[in-house]
Amino acid sequence: MPRIKIDLPNEMQFETTVKVRISDINYGGHVGNDSILTIFHEARMEYIQSLGFKDELSIAENVGIIVADVGIVYKNESFYGEVLKVAIGTTDFNKYGCDMYYKATNETEVEIARGKTGIVCFNYVEKKLSAMPLAFKELLAQKD
Repeated sequence: MPRIKIDLPNEMQFETTVKVRISDINYGGHVGNDSILTIFHEARMEYIQSLGFKDELSIAENVGIIVADVGIVYKNESFYGEVLKVAIGTTDFNKYGCDMYYKATNETEVEIARGKTGIVCFNYVEKKLSAMPLAFKELLAQKD
């Protein structure tokens, strides 16, 4: 099976920092593979809030987002106490969602991991996919 390759977008719309917690460390003494996804989730939540939304479940009436798929490429180790810079960019918009890309680097700009999540909008009352609200799409697509 070929290795996963994730090409990041040219522009990232958001950047935040996430401190590596002791619970992120695995028996190998570095950040566990599952914890990278959790770090990306934290950064995504901060991004959504920076756009003016309470959380990922409240982007429109009864509409939130869900992660439809995920891919992560691990580049280097990260350790307890490090502060990771996570940049996020969005591309490939469609009727229901978009792709969200992540790049995590440490304090010395060494790339730790990169990832991609397929984001789709979901009506939590009707329990079905929902078209992406235009206002939400416009905010995600903003470039600096």
